[in-house]
Amino acid sequence: MNWATPKERSHLGQARRKQVGRQEHSTFNPKARKTPPLALLQCSMRGRIPALIQLKYELMAATPFGYFRGAVPVMAADLSALPSTGLLSQLCGDAHVRNLGAYAAPDGRLVFDINDFDETIRGPFEWDLKRMAASVTLAGRAIGQKDSCARDAVEKCIASYCSLMHRFARMTVLEVASYQVHRIGQAAPVHNALLQAERSTPQHTLETLTEPAKSAAPRRFKQNPPMLTRVTGTQAASVLASLDPYREILLPERQHFLSFYRPVAVAFKVVGTGSVGLRDYCIYFEGNGPADPLFLQIKEEPDSAYTAYLPDAHPARHNGQRTAEGQRAMQFASDPFLGWTQIRGRQFLVRQLNDHKGSIDLTDLAGGGLEAYAEVCGELLARGHARSGDPLALAGYLGSGDGFAQALAKFGGLYADQTEKDWEDLRRSRKLGTKSVPGTKPKAKAKPKGRRSKSDKQRK
Repeated sequence: MNWATPKERSHLGQARRKQVGRQEHSTFNPKARKTPPLALLQCSMRGRIPALIQLKYELMAATPFGYFRGAVPVMAADLSALPSTGLLSQLCGDAHVRNLGAYAAPDGRLVFDINDFDETIRGPFEWDLKRMAASVTLAGRAIGQKDSCARDAVEKCIASYCSLMHRFARMTVLEVASYQVHRIGQAAPVHNALLQAERSTPQHTLETLTEPAKSAAPRRFKQNPPMLTRVTGTQAASVLASLDPYREILLPERQHFLSFYRPVAVAFKVVGTGSVGLRDYCIYFEGNGPADPLFLQIKEEPDSAYTAYLPDAHPARHNGQRTAEGQRAMQFASDPFLGWTQIRGRQFLVRQLNDHKGSIDLTDLAGGGLEAYAEVCGELLARGHARSGDPLALAGYLGSGDGFAQALAKFGGLYADQTEKDWEDLRRSRKLGTKSVPGTKPKAKAKPKGRRSKSDKQRK
C-alpha cells in the first residue's frame, strides 16, 4: 500500500523531470531502431489466419493513416527506445483519433470515450500522448490541412490534457472517479458520432448483418466473404461452448439477463485494421422474440505489443481479461456484457457488437473540426490516465507553461514523417514481392521506384 502524502506524490512527478525533461519529448531518431519495421510487422502476424494476412497488408498499404493503424508493433518498439518518465497509468495502447467513439452506457445513455483497448497495458503515460500526437498530424495531412494546422491541433490536444490533469490534482479522489467531460457536445465530429450511435440499434445491426432464412427458421447471417462468413458445425459448437466460462465471470444480475437470450447463429467477422487476421466471432441471440436481438462479439486477444518493452510487464494470465480490465480502468462507463473466454486454447474478449456504437470519419475533421476534436481527445486521455494513474504525480511532472505541448507537437510531426516513409517501404516491398511481407508473390526483375508520398510533395 502506498501511504505517500499528496505533497510527496506531487514532488515525485516534479522529480521525474530530471529523469527526462519535458522538452526532451520532442525528439525521435529512427536510427535508434534495432529491428526494421517490416520485420516487426512480420513477427506480429504469427498465429494469425494466413488467408487474411494479405488483406491486412492491403489495408495498411492504402494510406499512411491506414499503415499507422496497423503498425502498433512498430511504434511500441520506437517508444521503448525513447527516454521514459516512468510515471505509469493504464494505457489505451492504440490512442489515435479513430479509436474514440460513441456507445451505450449500462443505463442506456450515449457516451463518447476511448473505445478500443486491444493493446491496453500499464506503461509510461506519455506513450499514449505521443501516439495520439502522431495520429492527429496524420489525420490533418489526410484531409489536406497544412502541417501548421495539424501542429496547432496537437498543441491544443496536449494543452487540454495538461489543463484537465491539473484540475484532477485539485479534486477529491471520488470526484475524479465520477468526472464527465463536458466539452464533448461542443465538437461537431463528436456530435456526428453520437447521431450515428443513436441510429446504431440492435435492430439496425439485425438488418445489416442478417437476412431471412429460406425456410421457416430464424434469420441467419449474410455471406460476404472474407468480411462476414457463416460458421456452422463443430466450429460453431466451440464458439457457443465458450459462453459457459464467460457467463461465470459476469455479475449475477447480468448472468440473469443473458440467460433469457437464446443463440440463433454464429459468424466470423473481419474487423478494424490492426485486428485483421485474428479470430473474431459474432453470435446472434434472440430474447423475447425476433424483435429482441442481441449480438455478442468474441474477439481474439494476443499479447499487447508493448509487453516485451516493459520490464515489469509479464504476459497476461488471460489477454481477454487484460483488455476488459484495462477498459474498465480507463472508461467512465463500460459495456455491461464485457468479459472474456477461451476457445481451443486461444484467449478472447467478449463484448456487445455495435450496440449504439458510432465513430468519426476523417472527413468529419475538415475545417475547424480537427482542433475541436483534438481537444476532446486530450481530455478523454487525461480522464483515463487520472482514473488509472496518479493525477498529482502527473500534474507535478507536467507543470505550467506550454513547453510540453510544443514538444509533443514536434514529435507528432517527426513521427508522421517517419510513418509515411515506412508506409512507402511497405508499398515498395509489396510491389517487389519481397519475402519480408508475407502473402506477396515475387516478381521478376522489378526495381524500386522510390516515389515520394503525395503529402511529402505537398510539404516541399
